Amino acid sequence: MVAQDTTQDSGADPAGVPTAVPGEAHALTIIRRVAPYLWPEGSAEMRVRVVAAVATLVAAKLIAVMTPFFYKGAVDALSGEAAKDPTWMLAAGAVGLTVAYGGARVLNVGFQQLRDVIFAKVGQRALRSVALDTFAHIHRMSLRYHITRKTGGLSRIMERGVKGVSFLLRFLLFSIGPLLLELILIAAVLTTLFDVWYLVAVVVTITFYVVFTFKVTEWRVGIRREMNTQDTEANQKAIDSLLNFETVKYFGAETREAARYDVSMAGYEDAALRTSYSLSALNFGQSVIITAGLVTVMVMAAYGVQQGNMTVGDFVMVNAYMIQITMPLNFLGTVYREIRQALVDMGEMFDLLDQPVEIADRPGAPNLQVTGGRVAFRDVSFGYDAARPILKGVSFEVPPGGSLAIVGPSGAGKSTIGRLLFRFYDVTGGAVEIDGQDVRNITQDSLHEAIGIVPQDTVLFNDSLHYNIAYGRPDATQAEIEAAARAAQLHAFIAHLPDGYDTQVGERGLKLSGGEKQRVGIARTLLKNPPIVLLDEATSALDSETEREIQGALRAMGQGRSVLMIAHRLSTVVEADRIIVLEAGRIAESGTHSELLAANRRYAELWRAQAAGSRATSASSTDQDPAR
Repeated sequence: MVAQDTTQDSGADPAGVPTAVPGEAHALTIIRRVAPYLWPEGSAEMRVRVVAAVATLVAAKLIAVMTPFFYKGAVDALSGEAAKDPTWMLAAGAVGLTVAYGGARVLNVGFQQLRDVIFAKVGQRALRSVALDTFAHIHRMSLRYHITRKTGGLSRIMERGVKGVSFLLRFLLFSIGPLLLELILIAAVLTTLFDVWYLVAVVVTITFYVVFTFKVTEWRVGIRREMNTQDTEANQKAIDSLLNFETVKYFGAETREAARYDVSMAGYEDAALRTSYSLSALNFGQSVIITAGLVTVMVMAAYGVQQGNMTVGDFVMVNAYMIQITMPLNFLGTVYREIRQALVDMGEMFDLLDQPVEIADRPGAPNLQVTGGRVAFRDVSFGYDAARPILKGVSFEVPPGGSLAIVGPSGAGKSTIGRLLFRFYDVTGGAVEIDGQDVRNITQDSLHEAIGIVPQDTVLFNDSLHYNIAYGRPDATQAEIEAAARAAQLHAFIAHLPDGYDTQVGERGLKLSGGEKQRVGIARTLLKNPPIVLLDEATSALDSETEREIQGALRAMGQGRSVLMIAHRLSTVVEADRIIVLEAGRIAESGTHSELLAANRRYAELWRAQAAGSRATSASSTDQDPAR
C-alpha cells in the first residue's frame, strides 16, 4: 500500500530492508536452500537450460573482453601505427576492424539476451515452486498459528521472499558472477599486454570503490530498515481497515482511519527523504573514486604513448577497458544492498517454511472409513494454554444418523468441540473417534472430507455464487449445484439475479445478506454430501424470521446424517435427539428437551432466561408509542 522507491541509479533502493542482517553462514545456508530450485531433480530440461545459460554468459564475456582489440586496431590503422599490430589486424584494415568491432558488440548483446531467454523458464519455474511450497505450507499450519499471526504480515513475508529469490537469481548469477569473470579477464589482458602497474591501479580503484560503497550502504541500511518498518505498519493498517470496511462506516471513522494510516506514511516519508539524501552522497563519492582511477590509468597510458611504448590504439583500448569495468561497478551499491536484503527476505520465508506443522498426519496413516458416522468424545480434555484448560473430561456420543446438541453459556467450550472434531488441534487427554477410529490416527484429508460444517458466519470467497457453492465439490455439475441450491432454498433467489449463478458475492460475501450467505453455506455442505454435519451456531447471527426459514433447510440437510449442533439459542435445538449442557468445560446435564425442562436445572434456567428475553423483545417491538 506504500509507494516504493524506484530510483534508477547506482544506489537504487527498492523498499524493504530487513530488521536483521544475515551472517555469512546464514547467507550460505539460504543460498543452499535456493540451489535445488535452480537444479531441480528429475527435470533434465531445466538442467540443460542452466548449463546453456552459463555457456552463453561465458561467451558474452569473452566477446566483451575481445571487443576493445578491434577498436584499438581500427584506431592504429587510421593513425598510421598499425605496423605494430598483429598480422590479422593489418589484414583486416581500418574498415574491416570497425565492422568487426560493431559485430562484436552486437554478438555480446545477442548472447546476453539469449542467456536471458534460455534462463527465463528456469527462473520462473523456481519462483513458482518456491511460492507454491510456501503457500501450501502456510495452509498446513495449525489454526493456533494462524490466529496468532497477521494475514497482512504473512502475505508480506511470502511476497518479499519470492521477490528475493527472483532478485538473487538475476543479480547473483547474471551480475556479480559475470562481473567477477570480466574483471579477471580484463586484469589478465592488462597485465599481459601492458604493465603490472595498470593492474595495480585498477585493483586499488576497485578496492576503494567497494569499501566506500559497502560502508555507505551499511549506513543506509539503517534508514532503509526504518522505511521497511513504516511500510509494513502502513500495509497492515490499510489491510485491517479495508477488511473491516463496514465497521469503519458504522462508526464514521474514515477520517480516523486515514489519520492512523497517515502517521505511518509520514514516518515513511521522513525515512524516504533521508534515503534520497544519502543516495546522492553515495553516488557522488562513487563518481569521485571511479573518475580518479580512470584518470590515473589514462595518464599512465598517455605517458606510454608519449614514450613510444604504446600506440594511440592502446590508449583507446585502455580507456575502453576502464569504462567496461566501471559501468557494472556503478550498480554495485544497489546489487550489494539488494542481495543482502534478498537473503534476509528469503531467510524470513525459509524460517516460515521451517515452522513445524503442529497437526500432521502420522506416517502411513490410513484414510477414515465411515461405516455409520458415529462420533464419540471419550473423556476429552483440552486447553489452548496448558495453564487454562477449556474441556475437562468431556464424554458423549452421536449415534449414526442421530443428532446431538451442545448448549451452554459463552466460554463454556462449545466451539472448541467443533475444532477438535476437525482436528484443528489435538486433544491433551482422551480421544475423539469416528466409527471407532481415533482422528489422530487417520489422514486429515479424509477426516475433513467426511465432515460438513455450517458455521455461525459463512465466509465466502470474492468470486461467483457458482464458485462458492461448488467449493463443497469442485467437480460437481451445474445440475448438482442447482439441486443443492434448491435444497438450501437459495435457487429462487439466484434465478432472479441478472447474472444468476455468475453473480459476484464481493469480498467475504459482503454483497449478500446474512441469511443468503448462510444458505450458500448450507448449499455447499449439501453438495459435499458428508456423512457427518457440524452446525456451529449456524443461525445465531440471524433474525428470527430468517432463522425459521433456514431451520427447514437445516432439518432437511440432517436427514440420514449424524448431526452435531453447537448452539447458543436453545430454540434451535429442541428437536435434537439429545442435548448436553456444557458449563465450565464439563457436562452439567444431558437429555432430551422435555427431560431437561422437567429436571428444572441449568438447562431450564437458560430456557426461561431466553424465553423471557424473547417476550421482552416482542413486547418492546409491539408496544411502541406511534406518536414518538
